[in-house]
Amino acid sequence: MEVFKKLKPELVWKYFEEITKVPRPSKKEEKIIEYLLEFGAKHKLKTKRDKIGNVVISKPGTKGMESCKTVVLQSHMDMVCEKNSDVKFDFDNDPIQPYIDGEWVKAKGTTLGADDGIGMAAQLALLVSDNISHGPIECLFTVDEETGLSGAFGLEEGMFSGKILVNLDSEDEGEIFIGCAGGIDTLAHFDYEEEHLPAGLVALRIEVKGLKGGHSGDEIHKGHGNSVKILNRILWHASDEFEMRISHIDAGNLRNAIPREAVADVCIPAVHEKEFTKYVKNFYNDAKLELSVTAPELSITVKPAGEQKFVIDENTQYNLVNALYACPHGVISWSQSLEGLVETSTNLASVKFVENNRIMVTTSQRSSLNSGKEDIANMVESVFVLAGADVVHSEGYPGWNPNPNSDILKIAETTYQKLFKKKPVVRAIHAGLECGLFLEKYPGLDMISIGPTLRGVHSPDEKINIKTVEMWWNHLLEILKNIPR
Repeated sequence: MEVFKKLKPELVWKYFEEITKVPRPSKKEEKIIEYLLEFGAKHKLKTKRDKIGNVVISKPGTKGMESCKTVVLQSHMDMVCEKNSDVKFDFDNDPIQPYIDGEWVKAKGTTLGADDGIGMAAQLALLVSDNISHGPIECLFTVDEETGLSGAFGLEEGMFSGKILVNLDSEDEGEIFIGCAGGIDTLAHFDYEEEHLPAGLVALRIEVKGLKGGHSGDEIHKGHGNSVKILNRILWHASDEFEMRISHIDAGNLRNAIPREAVADVCIPAVHEKEFTKYVKNFYNDAKLELSVTAPELSITVKPAGEQKFVIDENTQYNLVNALYACPHGVISWSQSLEGLVETSTNLASVKFVENNRIMVTTSQRSSLNSGKEDIANMVESVFVLAGADVVHSEGYPGWNPNPNSDILKIAETTYQKLFKKKPVVRAIHAGLECGLFLEKYPGLDMISIGPTLRGVHSPDEKINIKTVEMWWNHLLEILKNIPR
C-alpha cells in the first residue's frame, strides 16, 4: 500500500487500492469478477455467481451474533471510464493511478472509480476481518450498474436470503438515502448522405473543453455547462451565417455523465474563415461570462483540421443542429413534497458518428415519478421525431419509493447520532440506485443507502474525502452491531 498506507481504516484502503489495479469498465467486468471469486475461495467463504455475473460472498455471524437477522451489503463492480482528452489511458488494461491531494483521494487524469470501488472495499474488509462484531452478512456485488443496471435487472432468485439491504453507493457522508429516481434513455438516430466538399472550403476543428461534467443525477441541478449544447450553438449559428458544413462530431461520452468535451470538424468557405474565427472568439467570451462560476476553465478553440473526405448532406445538418438546440437539458421540475429534491430532469449526453452513415444522439431522463419519467422521455422523443430522426427508448428502471418508517433507517439514525452527536440527514436522491429493481425481485426488502463523501463523480475530477471514509465505516460497523435477533 504505497499510496494509502497511512490512511484509516487500513483494511478498507488496502482493498480499495487493490481494486484500482483491476480494470472494470461497465460490461467488461470479467477481471473484477475473477478477483472476487478468487477472494472468496482464498478466504474459504461461501461464494456464488449468477449467469449475468453478479457475485454474492457470505459470512456467518460472529460469536454471540449468529442469530441476528441477515444483512445484505451491496455495491456495484463497474466504474465510469472518463478521462481528459490529453491523457493516454486504456481502461481495459491500465490500472487507475490514485494519489492524495490534501484531504481527498483523486486519480491522475481519469475517473477514480470510488463509485463504487469504495463500497466494494468496505465489503471485502468486513469479509476478512476477525475483530468486528456482526450477524450473518451477504455481500452482493452487481455488474453494469453505470450503463444499464443489467446486473440488477438480471439478478437471479435465491442469490441472497437477507431481508435487510444496505446499499453502499451513495456519495454524501452524514446523509441516509431512502429513495431514488427512476430513469430511461432516449436514443435518436439521424441517417445522412455523404457529399463531396464544394470548392473553396477550409477545414477547421472546433473544440470545447474545460467543463466540469459530473453525474447527471447528483449534479444536474448545479448548472455545469454542457459541451454538446455549447458546441451546437456555434454550429447552429455558423450553418446559416457562414455557410458552414459539418464533416464530423464527437461530443460527450456516457449517458449518465454531463458532457465535458466536444469536437467538430467543419468546412467553411475560405472567404468567411477570418470572420468565423472572430465570431467564435466573441461567443467564447459570452459563454465564459455565462459559466463564470460553474466553468471557470472553459476553453473554446478553432484551429486547422486535417483534410476532410466529405460533409453530411444539408438536410440532415439542418435537422440535427435544430434538434440539438431544441432538445431540453437540465432540471425540468422540483419535488413538491421533498424540499431541494430534483423531481424530473434530462441529460443531453452525447453526439456520435457511428457506422452505416448514422449519427447517434444519446439522452437520459430521470424522475421520482413514473409519469414524470414518461413525460420528459416523450418530450425529448417529440423533438427528434419532428427533426426526422428514428427514436428508441431503453427499457428503463423503476424508482425506489421512500419508507420513512423503515426499521433499518431507525437503526441507522440512532447509531449515527450516538457516534457523532448529531442527527443525520434523511432524504431521497435524484440519481438512480439499484434498490428499486431489488425491491421488484425481492419484495419486502428494508433498505437504506449510505456512503462517504464523493465529488466530481463520473468525471476525471472524481475525488473521495478521506476523513469521511472512516466516519462512514464506523457508522456501518455500528449499524451491524445493532441488527436485532
